[in-house]
Amino acid sequence: MTITNEMIYEALNMFAFLAVELTLLFLLISYLVGVLQEYIPPSKIQSILSSKNGKGYIIAGFLGAITPFCSCSTILFLKGLLRAKAGFGTMMVFLFASPLLNPIIIGLFAVTFGLKVTLFYFIMAMGVSVIAGYSLEKLGFEKYIKPQAYIAPQTTSCASSCGTNAKPINKWRKIWNSTWSDFKKVLPYLIGGIAVGSMIYGFMPTEFVASIASENNPLAIPIAAVIGIPLYIRAEAVIPLSAALAAKGMGLGAVMALIIGSAGASLTEVVLLKSIFHNKMIIAFLTVILSMAIGSGFLYQLIF
Repeated sequence: MTITNEMIYEALNMFAFLAVELTLLFLLISYLVGVLQEYIPPSKIQSILSSKNGKGYIIAGFLGAITPFCSCSTILFLKGLLRAKAGFGTMMVFLFASPLLNPIIIGLFAVTFGLKVTLFYFIMAMGVSVIAGYSLEKLGFEKYIKPQAYIAPQTTSCASSCGTNAKPINKWRKIWNSTWSDFKKVLPYLIGGIAVGSMIYGFMPTEFVASIASENNPLAIPIAAVIGIPLYIRAEAVIPLSAALAAKGMGLGAVMALIIGSAGASLTEVVLLKSIFHNKMIIAFLTVILSMAIGSGFLYQLIF
């Protein structure tokens, strides 16, 4: 393949456009989420999820949408829910929904793929999360939680370690500091995804992508779902990457499966879950994510 000036221009133009757009979007939505979390603290979420009512499963899904940005950080909050004696079913809904439905992903989805695709993704992720959480509770999977997961770690007093002369920080500045800190952590993944996506958009032949991952290949969707998990591509990176693949001919069903597989689970998350769950629960967790990814891919392809 001969690289032309036009290819280089297209790649650089796509990189600049996505970098500016997604950076502004991330900062804006992250700050708004921080404001929301200021008024809905973790203790409030724990008390809501601890209640035994039929609405708890749906509430858990929506609460998961305003919590940490990736699958691994969700587990830290999950441990707090365990120690607060939250309901098992609602906790599982939270575990599935939190990394898939956070505002960053929804915002990137809407900007990149449009409202119709975003609505389909939201309904599928929310619906499967609620059904899976309810089903796992009814099937008695709560017994696969390790006893030590309920034990709270010892905490140290800030007064003894931080000093007493620290000045209070304005809450709006505190939210911005947290937003900027999150952005710096995500930035390498965001830039990496944009860079790879821009290179694919500018240099990869359309015919190559279409031949292996088009809607005509029945294996494209399950393969995309499976490879998303071990690759651990953060949503901030996989969405611009997927947009480039879609522009080159990758079927949107396979794109959907790749995003759900990579955002919903990862090898790192599985390792962290080992400290909470026995193997049967981890297998059930991975089965739900893969089923959601593959099912959403085929259903999208069928409907649209």
